[in-house]
Amino acid sequence: MGKIFLVTGGSGFIGANFIQYLLKNDLAKKIINLDKLTYAGNPQNLLKFEHDDRYVFNQGDICDQEHVRELIQLHHPDIIVNFAAESHVDRSIDGPGEFIKTNISGTYTLLQESLRYYQSLENDKQKKFRFHHVSTDEVFGSLGEDGFFTEETPYDPSSPYSASKAASDHLVRAWERTYGLPIIISNCSNNYGPYQFPEKLIPLMILNCLAEESLPVYGTGENVRDWLYVDDHCEAIYTIIEKGKIGETYNVGGNNEIQNIEIVKTICTILDNDAPSKNGKSYLDLITFVSDRPGHDFRYAIDSSKLKNELNWSPNETFHSGIRKTIDWYLENQVWWQDIQNNTYQQERLGVV
Repeated sequence: MGKIFLVTGGSGFIGANFIQYLLKNDLAKKIINLDKLTYAGNPQNLLKFEHDDRYVFNQGDICDQEHVRELIQLHHPDIIVNFAAESHVDRSIDGPGEFIKTNISGTYTLLQESLRYYQSLENDKQKKFRFHHVSTDEVFGSLGEDGFFTEETPYDPSSPYSASKAASDHLVRAWERTYGLPIIISNCSNNYGPYQFPEKLIPLMILNCLAEESLPVYGTGENVRDWLYVDDHCEAIYTIIEKGKIGETYNVGGNNEIQNIEIVKTICTILDNDAPSKNGKSYLDLITFVSDRPGHDFRYAIDSSKLKNELNWSPNETFHSGIRKTIDWYLENQVWWQDIQNNTYQQERLGVV
């Protein structure tokens, strides 16, 4: 018999991919998706499952304590997975208040109601219950030319977004150490893949190429990120939930350290071949260097050896294979992103102060 999952933020990019992963692989008895449907939450991401008896959508806010309590009491989840978060650094620079509210206060509310529920369970149910908190490598701050983030790296967040996620991580750990709530945390590197909202680097560059618009690259484009294909991340989260040790943190990375400018050039080169511009010029000509954003961390790099050695997980996709799948998906799903462009986002630059 499969488990019952309560997934918060399940209509967003990673959350929707995680729900699809569970349903496609028949890994859940039931999934309740609690999502506020802010600008990045898109019901279309899970439209194919709207008539699946295993899937329940519930629109609501993790900051609404009564709503969260009623939902938990109604469905009796075995696993709670918290994806719900404001997650775009540039938006956190423009308006940090929502990040404080959702990422910190919302996590607190979810922890309180999860603890209330956990304490009401019989002993055998308590042993099976888990609260999994999905976080980011941005909480660790910036690396220089060398080194990697490990689970022991001190927190040193640079942006309102990463500071709010760092605070939420600390709350989650405190609820385990103080109250005994069985939690696990994962900190991931930069995700990419299907259903990613087009404010993020990779989908933004793909769609700007297709529109033959400028490709804005911060600073010199030399900032380095470790890129993780979203399906690999979903598999890692499920592995951690099933095999991970209570109270532990696991870093999840893709082993793909690449400069931002190389990401953009790779996208241009693939699209030059797969979807050439109408004017016959290379998309590389659209690259435009713009002023850097405030507090822009230079380099992130994840050491996932704990996850590999203890839980036997490693990513399946290389960046080359993952970016091909991603570009193909955006080419094949133009209705999805055109609907977003028409309603919520026109690819404007954010985070300028």
